[in-house]
Amino acid sequence: MKNNAFRGPRGLLGTVTLVAMSLGAPAMAQDQLSIATGGTGGTYYPVGGGLAEIVNNHVEGYSATAEVTGASVENMGLIATGDADLAIALADTVAQAYTGTGKFEGQQLDMVRGLASLYANMVHIVALESSGITSLEDLRGKRVSIGAPGSGTEVNTAAILAANGITYDDIDEQRLNFNETADALANGDIDAGFWSVGAPTSSILNLATTQDIVIISLTQAELDAAMAADATFAMTTLPSGSYTGVDEEISVLGIPNVLVVSSEMSDDLAYALTKAMFENIAELQAVHPAANETTIEFTMGATPIPLHPGALQYYDEVGADVPDDLRE
Repeated sequence: MKNNAFRGPRGLLGTVTLVAMSLGAPAMAQDQLSIATGGTGGTYYPVGGGLAEIVNNHVEGYSATAEVTGASVENMGLIATGDADLAIALADTVAQAYTGTGKFEGQQLDMVRGLASLYANMVHIVALESSGITSLEDLRGKRVSIGAPGSGTEVNTAAILAANGITYDDIDEQRLNFNETADALANGDIDAGFWSVGAPTSSILNLATTQDIVIISLTQAELDAAMAADATFAMTTLPSGSYTGVDEEISVLGIPNVLVVSSEMSDDLAYALTKAMFENIAELQAVHPAANETTIEFTMGATPIPLHPGALQYYDEVGADVPDDLRE
């Protein structure tokens, strides 16, 4: 995947459950940072836990905890209110928050800033083999999980369906998180579900061990329609063998995930966080293979909002070629 494929235009709150991730906080007093992630069945949560470990081990005077949230849309609200210090969110949601468009119409969050872009989500459309569903058009009239309320999956699902002439009137939409979607598929309560997530992800891995699944491949025309409707989409490939029963490569839509902070964060802290992450990236890669994409080059090509001045200090220090639109 070419990183520059993700260059796009610049660009709710819910209840959040604080979950400690066995992080072994030091005995001395530390300033606590919260990292807003997503549900436990996706990729944000383990990646957020890995980021917390890096903070705990390599950023002096700070400790961090990963939080379970409703994901991208909710996470932007948590940054705006100061209820989270860092957050992971999909690039289209981040761009909408920054510009006050889409889900954030009338409530622009122009304080959001990027630290880095982490990896690309892949939009999975999953059904059981027994359902007979083999195409996007087959979803008409079916019970479909479109993602949890306040999630980037819900934003992505709506964009893909609308770009291809399918509305929620054409399906029986269910708003379920990743684990709920997997359970509902296994139990026959829904016919298909959308995941926008780093691959492979635990909820689909677990589902595929007990059920014969299919991952729907979009046609080139459907891919083109979605990319024309949303410039943060790009075509990418889900590798064969990602899940049990997925024996061939599948063309899917990809969209970057951005690590976001508030412009109110101090330059020193933003610099320390960015430096610690990239200088210890192997620790994050050991937590989840999606972090193999977490590079400075990916950040330069995939971030849809300005970078925090503290992060820019680090990128300038290491000689990164920073696009003008990532500077304020």
